[in-house]
Amino acid sequence: MPSRPASPTDRREFLRVAAASAGVWALAGRGAAGAAEPRPAAAADSGLPAGWRTMRKFDAHNHVFGLAPRPNADWAEVERLVAAAERLGIEKLCCSRPVTGGLMADIEVVRESNNAVLAAMKRYPRLIAGYCFVQPGNGAAALDEIDRCLDAGMIGVKLYNQFKYSDPVVFPIAEKCIARRALFLGHSAYLTDPRSLALQPKTSHALDFGALSRRYPELTLILGHINGGGDWEWAIRALRDFPNVLLDTSGSVLEDDTIGRCVRELGHRRVLFATDATMEGCVGKILSAELTAEQREDVFWRNLQRLLDRKPA
Repeated sequence: MPSRPASPTDRREFLRVAAASAGVWALAGRGAAGAAEPRPAAAADSGLPAGWRTMRKFDAHNHVFGLAPRPNADWAEVERLVAAAERLGIEKLCCSRPVTGGLMADIEVVRESNNAVLAAMKRYPRLIAGYCFVQPGNGAAALDEIDRCLDAGMIGVKLYNQFKYSDPVVFPIAEKCIARRALFLGHSAYLTDPRSLALQPKTSHALDFGALSRRYPELTLILGHINGGGDWEWAIRALRDFPNVLLDTSGSVLEDDTIGRCVRELGHRRVLFATDATMEGCVGKILSAELTAEQREDVFWRNLQRLLDRKPA
């Protein structure tokens, strides 16, 4: 298992990343939270690359919450998400609605969550794409739900932390994704704190993703939110041995040089821009990273577009 060496933060680099994230945050007006008015563009753009808002951006990992799939559904939270994407120049939001409780939910609850995503896709067809959330423990019903959602236009499958992805119970989900040419996005973290491990004992880390990828090299497997918690430097190094696993850049941890390390260790073609609802900070991470213009475009949208071009069967 890779070890983590000491890596002191360079103060100038930290300030550069912080400035980019803060500038984006100011201009976006807190995005999905919808609580603050944006500052004037000239002030907020200070220190940011010219034309950053018009750079194409596809968010590979976001969520539709606060929405019940009924005629009188409250769309306010989804509308705030859409408004944040517009302010940040994000053209596509790939969304799921996972059931995040510790216990496995009944399949009817899972279907209702997916119906909420389908409703959002119907209302915002150019902006919102859907992942089908399932729990492998639902067995054949989970496989049927994947078919239902893909047939309705979703692009892939999202798993949470109810089962380790190296657990054989996940294998039928992977096989269904391969058969349907669907993306497989998984919740991840390398947790080292005993309290976190006790709360989420089945959270998958990079080696679990690697084990699944080694078994199914044809699977399009995405490790979710490299900055979602835990030791992200360890996770990046662990993925070096598993070239078929991509990762997304989302997560609320905005530590210095995550994106640069991803690109140096894995190559920019394996890195997908994503926010997991930390929208301004995650845009700032890409803008502040030392990337060529071509690399930034690939990370922001082109890498995901290549995956989406392999439409589900």
